[in-house]
Amino acid sequence: MTPLLSMSGSSALLAFMAQCLAFVAPPPAFSESPTVDIVGDYRYAYHEPETVAEAKQTACLEALHQAVSTSTAVREQTASIVDSKLFRNLVHTLATKHVSDQQILQQSEKGRTVYCKVKAVFHPEEVERVLLAQTTGGAEPGLDQNRALKILSAREDPDGTIVIAYQALKRLDWLGTAYQGSLRETADVMVDFYDEQGTLLRSTRHPARKTATGDDVMNPGEVRTLKVAKPLNTKTYRVWVVK
Repeated sequence: MTPLLSMSGSSALLAFMAQCLAFVAPPPAFSESPTVDIVGDYRYAYHEPETVAEAKQTACLEALHQAVSTSTAVREQTASIVDSKLFRNLVHTLATKHVSDQQILQQSEKGRTVYCKVKAVFHPEEVERVLLAQTTGGAEPGLDQNRALKILSAREDPDGTIVIAYQALKRLDWLGTAYQGSLRETADVMVDFYDEQGTLLRSTRHPARKTATGDDVMNPGEVRTLKVAKPLNTKTYRVWVVK
């Protein structure tokens, strides 16, 4: 499935996009860039109220992070980085925007510990560009943003789940009064689903929290991932934030 609009250089499409809400575009094509296969695994112990399904998703995401972070290109170009937050944000951006053909090689569950091993195709030439953007204060173009959140990427997994990466632009304290006030709506990720005729099937709202219970804090610059299941008969989707 592809989003409603694809990226294009044509002036007609640019003019159209300027008048319309930004729709999620598919990840850029990397067919001509060199790629490498990467493999990573992760063992994760979870606790209530987190479910087994949520724990498995976390384990597989962390396994993908592990695969990216241990790749030769990342190790070579980040050897001098001592800022752990910068390094994790770099790895997360690469894992969510610059890998393809993700596969789960192995999953297991024992008690409250889950295990996931993944394989993917990585595009190492993107490391330098992403690292430069993050260390010079620049940023890769986002899909949409407001004063609280920036949508970094959105893709569809093989199982049909929409995976959305977002970044906090302001401090989001879920226990504080700031969130109870003016940031309430702007700190939510919005997802619209459409059928084959372009009719809206469902619009969903997802608070951009770090944890399932929402009792945590996101500081400016932090990146997290949201997974949303598609409704039946969905053909296209749009990810956006309230302005």
